[in-house]
Amino acid sequence: MSADRAALRRALNRGEREGGSVEFKERLTRTTHLAEGRLESLVAQLRHRILSGDGEATYVVGVTDNGGIAGISPPAFSESMDVLSLLADEAGAHIDDVETWGVDGEDATDADGLVGVATLREGSVLEADDDHIVVGTAGHVDHGKSTLVGSLVTGSADDGQGGTRSFLDVRPHEMERGLSADLSYGVYGFDDDGPVRMDNPHRKSDRARIVETADRLVSFVDTVGHEPWLRTTIRGLVGQKLDYGLLVVAADDGPTRTTREHLGILLATELPTIVAITKADMVSETRTDEVKREVEQLLRDADRTPLPVERHGITAAIDEISERVVPIVSTSAVTQTGLDVLDELFEQLPKTGAEAGEFSMYVDRTYNVTGVGAVASGTIRSGRVEAGDELLVGPFADGTFRPVEVRSIEMHYHRVDEAAAGQIVGLALKGIAETDLERGMVLLPRTAEPNAVREFEAEVMVLNHPTRIDDGYEPVIHLETVSETASIHPEGGQLLPGDTGVARVRFKFRPYAIEAGQRFVFREGRSKGVGTVTEITGVE
Repeated sequence: MSADRAALRRALNRGEREGGSVEFKERLTRTTHLAEGRLESLVAQLRHRILSGDGEATYVVGVTDNGGIAGISPPAFSESMDVLSLLADEAGAHIDDVETWGVDGEDATDADGLVGVATLREGSVLEADDDHIVVGTAGHVDHGKSTLVGSLVTGSADDGQGGTRSFLDVRPHEMERGLSADLSYGVYGFDDDGPVRMDNPHRKSDRARIVETADRLVSFVDTVGHEPWLRTTIRGLVGQKLDYGLLVVAADDGPTRTTREHLGILLATELPTIVAITKADMVSETRTDEVKREVEQLLRDADRTPLPVERHGITAAIDEISERVVPIVSTSAVTQTGLDVLDELFEQLPKTGAEAGEFSMYVDRTYNVTGVGAVASGTIRSGRVEAGDELLVGPFADGTFRPVEVRSIEMHYHRVDEAAAGQIVGLALKGIAETDLERGMVLLPRTAEPNAVREFEAEVMVLNHPTRIDDGYEPVIHLETVSETASIHPEGGQLLPGDTGVARVRFKFRPYAIEAGQRFVFREGRSKGVGTVTEITGVE
């Protein structure tokens, strides 16, 4: 809810008049305002308001015909927005923004009600492009990860003090509406003329412009470089439907233990990865070459093939990148060396994370938006989703799933009609409270028959452990957006570092919706490993 009432005061002062772009509505209902005959007249009215406003109209909801503050209940306001959205579709327009306020004063008819201002614009909502790649960034703190991405999305050279890093400092919980799924912290794109970048990433309208105008989008899921926050990094790399990983290694520091940790996670999850040697402007060419050789040796030790792009060319990198072949690029955010190489790679690399089949999305974050309700955000794992779709969400702690309806979809502050696998979205859901949604839940079609899984069998590999993994070992399992303590029961009673074996895995506190073939990372302290679900053995 917005505290600043300036937009409301401006709309009320302009007033509802013939030939104006402002319209007052106390409320809109499906039964009354979408009835035959009434719908046509309201659509015509909306078109008139938009034409009068040179492509933009303002609807004030929760006020009387003369502009008096009435206020309506949150469910009534939510229904009004649904109806207004349908009217806008019929009029060839879309709702671009909504601000809401609680009513006050003796003249308010509902002391607990809302009043809101909806801005409508000419043109249908965006049809999201399927050719949208999502890149997960990783690397040690102060190795220039956020600075590099900030320079990529803006085209601005860094000041040598990490100035472009601030372009990524956007917190999802600070969004004015809360509906956009801004998990990626950075987005840019490409059209026929080359890169489409942001002028001011702090303006949500600038991010929306990228989504609207670019033919191809590149989103960055930023992760944390500090050692104590490795769990958050794992969630960023495992919990999203990523197409590629981007690991940064600073030329002045070289690979660190954190670098090795992050590289191990990227490679263990079989994510095609690019290594960017950053801060090349700060050291000699000899030092940069030395760090490259260290990185190449790290990759060979992990049974991967390094591919230096300066030596083999961009075409070779595009053709060869895979779970086994890792391109290496030298970069500097200050001199912008190598950024054109990354641009060309991100423009041409094929999408890898999309999956066919029915819609599914694991919930990563949740919000409550006044006048809209519960919002679940995450990366679509498979299939497509449209506004109005009926879905199931769960499992809940008791193993059940509940029906919900998709009110609307947003991507990077832009409303879309539908979205597909690999895209980062926020889904406004009808039929559930935000407090009932949890990270790790999954959204599926209403016709699905999902299982709430408490126990499964897996093939696991121990990457690092000080001694051995015994029966009943309890690490945290990271699978999709699930982060849950589980007990591991190896076949044969134990697993040593470097061992691969079969184990029974049981979630400790509650069930989740998982299936055979899904990969996961487990970690506890400095112990870590990876696994693949092979068989579901216990459901609730």
